[in-house]
Amino acid sequence: MSVAPVPENLARHPRLGQWLGVDADGRILARSGKVDLGQGISHALQGLVAEELKVDAGQVRMVAPSTAASPDEGVTSGSLSIQHSGTALRHAAAHLREACRARYAARAGLAIEAVTLVRGRFAGGAADAGYAELADAAMLAADIDLACLAPRDGRPSAGRERRRDDVESKVYGEFEFINDMRLPQMLHGAVFRPRTLQAGIDEAAWEPLAARLRALEGVVEVVRDGLLVGVVATAERVLALAGRSVEQVALWHEDAAIPAAGDVSAWLKSQAHETSVIVDRGPAAPARPAARVFRAEYARPYLLHASIGLCCAIAQWQGPSLQVWSHTQGPFNLRRDLALAFALPADAVAVHHAPGAGCYGHNGADDVAFDAAWLARRVPGRPLRLQWTRRQELVNAPLGCAMVVGVEAAVDAAGRLVAWTQEVWSQGHGSRPGRAATPALLGAWQTARPAPVVVAVNPPPASGGGADRNAVPPYAAARVRVLNHRVLAMPLRVSALRSLGAHANVYAAESMIDEIARALGRDPLAYRLEHLDDPRAQAVLREAARLAGWGAPAPRVEGRGRGIAYARYKHSGAYCAVVADLELKQGVVLRGLHVAADVGLVVHADGVRSQLEGGAVQAASWTLCEAAPIGPGGIAADDWAAYPILGFGAAAPVQVALIDRPDRPSLGAGECSIGPTAAAIANAIDDALGLRMRRMPITAEALMAAAHNAMPD
Repeated sequence: MSVAPVPENLARHPRLGQWLGVDADGRILARSGKVDLGQGISHALQGLVAEELKVDAGQVRMVAPSTAASPDEGVTSGSLSIQHSGTALRHAAAHLREACRARYAARAGLAIEAVTLVRGRFAGGAADAGYAELADAAMLAADIDLACLAPRDGRPSAGRERRRDDVESKVYGEFEFINDMRLPQMLHGAVFRPRTLQAGIDEAAWEPLAARLRALEGVVEVVRDGLLVGVVATAERVLALAGRSVEQVALWHEDAAIPAAGDVSAWLKSQAHETSVIVDRGPAAPARPAARVFRAEYARPYLLHASIGLCCAIAQWQGPSLQVWSHTQGPFNLRRDLALAFALPADAVAVHHAPGAGCYGHNGADDVAFDAAWLARRVPGRPLRLQWTRRQELVNAPLGCAMVVGVEAAVDAAGRLVAWTQEVWSQGHGSRPGRAATPALLGAWQTARPAPVVVAVNPPPASGGGADRNAVPPYAAARVRVLNHRVLAMPLRVSALRSLGAHANVYAAESMIDEIARALGRDPLAYRLEHLDDPRAQAVLREAARLAGWGAPAPRVEGRGRGIAYARYKHSGAYCAVVADLELKQGVVLRGLHVAADVGLVVHADGVRSQLEGGAVQAASWTLCEAAPIGPGGIAADDWAAYPILGFGAAAPVQVALIDRPDRPSLGAGECSIGPTAAAIANAIDDALGLRMRRMPITAEALMAAAHNAMPD
């Protein structure tokens, strides 16, 4: 009999007490190293633990992650929280349940099979007992026995429709985010910096500016360190006055070799790069010769995180020790880089997670934590709160990479795919903290003794890849070749943005397969199904088509179109297909998005639907609206007028269907709808106008230009 491998997070943290405990009032304490960023994983994990322990979910309390008391599970990213942390907590809960069952049986003199468990109470003997009476320190110190977790045998998850207890308070503005935290004797801080990584400072302008800042009523400290200017004040309103004073002075001179926004694709392909062969399989000359070859190039611009909630952190120094409250995605990674930046041992830094109002990848949360800690050193013993402004949020947070994706596909005389080549040009998609020998924190690169800038790299293909994520086509072809060209220049900081390279790669591949189908006069759904041999992939395509009424007789309406697209996220995650219905007026008007997904075991259906819907809406915004305005002076976006996002009125109704597979492991839902939504929109535009849009964003101006270029001379 084969033995299942030990999950990596359990191998690093094997003790039961690292995951579960029992508090004084008998409730189960559950600890996870994954943080809740609003996606609701704490609710889902709570349900998984309750199900294994056979207790009401209210009897399980999720402990807020911190480096002081939580297992280190790395960064909360890649739609892996349920897969990784959920699996670990299920094993831990199963072990605790069976250990307590055995202890109860021994005390009652019963065979284990005679012990019953109902709503957290073990019975069968003279008196029943709960987890609080049975668990002790010795039990919690034991290593988790993986054999305690029984197969699900197709059972659906208990409490799958249980309501989250945080949504209502968020809707009504009652939920406490980190931005709302107030600690005794707390001060407020702001850090001002240049817009680019390559900048200098006008020394002559500094002293007059410093004098004006110190003269503001309520200012406690004014500090400069290299390119950084910091202000500590007694009230947040004072910092707004300080910010206006800084803006009136040309303190920094920018010197960045940044291309204009319209030249990014050519710039990416012209830069020095490092090429990796992701896939190279099949014969150079397939048995079925190519009868027709299709070639196209697709592109997306640099993107901003554009979180509506602003990044915020609180820091406090107590002697040589530092405490930080942050909405970071990786508390342990942040701790490591803060320790490096301030020359501290790691155990002198504690990072406590506090909820933030939105996060779509590596945004500015870690940088704000550094800013707060850097400035709090000037007021030891007192907590200091630091929140970026909207301008700082748009200008200073890492960008999502611009990308160029070239696809060449060949079909035989019968229209079957015989060869596929996909080439990607992009910078690396990861420069997160905790992964390099030096701190990957913006402020640490800008002090008088700066750490070297950490150049973005890609996760390995085995972990889902970065720029190459989903670059391997899902469709059967005898010859497949995928190349990733990592651009080495980084004049603007880039890092992980939701779905990494999958957004552009799926857009390219699903646009190409659609182009081929239409050129051959084939139904795009049927053509995809012919080239897929995975029944789960076929099932989500058919389900999305069913939701949308694909193929049903309907009168053709001018300017309206429908498109379909599919991907399995990272080729190992959730399966997702999307049908987009839209209308072309002055621009694209989305009439509906129909999403079908297979995420294996559905732990919390409402949470999965919310993640799929949110991903689809954000992908629509990226595809139709968003492009970072860049140039030699950095990012020229101070407000929403300079960086428009999809508004509430333009968001399409989203219909979601889940294919529950309780006999299969759970798969994450947060990012799988991004690529298919983008491609489905492009395919629907082609259906409506016969116009293939290969560059994002597909604005009204871009559509008009493309239509003009397509007109015969």
